[in-house]
Amino acid sequence: MEIDDLKVLIELLKDTDITELQIEKDGNKVKIRREKRLSSFELSRPVVVHEKPAAEPTEDTQRLITVTSPIVGTFYRSSSPETEPFVQTGARVKKGQVLCIIEAMKLMNEIESEVEGVIVRMLVENGHSVEYGEPLFLIEPV
Repeated sequence: MEIDDLKVLIELLKDTDITELQIEKDGNKVKIRREKRLSSFELSRPVVVHEKPAAEPTEDTQRLITVTSPIVGTFYRSSSPETEPFVQTGARVKKGQVLCIIEAMKLMNEIESEVEGVIVRMLVENGHSVEYGEPLFLIEPV
């Protein structure tokens, strides 16, 4: 098989869903493999989007610290389903204390509090996907 033949085969594969092709001709074997790029995707569970009307910040909420997600991933309240959550609403937290875990690409990333305070509100449900910059917790500093 000549190099020009290979170029033609590679070009033909670009416009198909085929991700691997193996050809044997005149005792020569050629295997072409390409990574399939997804143009769309399916979710295993439905995604529910709740739009909240924009509210004016009150004096009480202006003092609250918002902990946001530093990465895209899956939010977990505890290190495993059998263990207690790292924090609960109303819990007092110290600077550096683990608040949750965000799993990204099979890596577990501990998210720590940057302030000492009290958890006023948890904004994400366990096991839900989070985006970069998405609010996770509201903490009232003490």
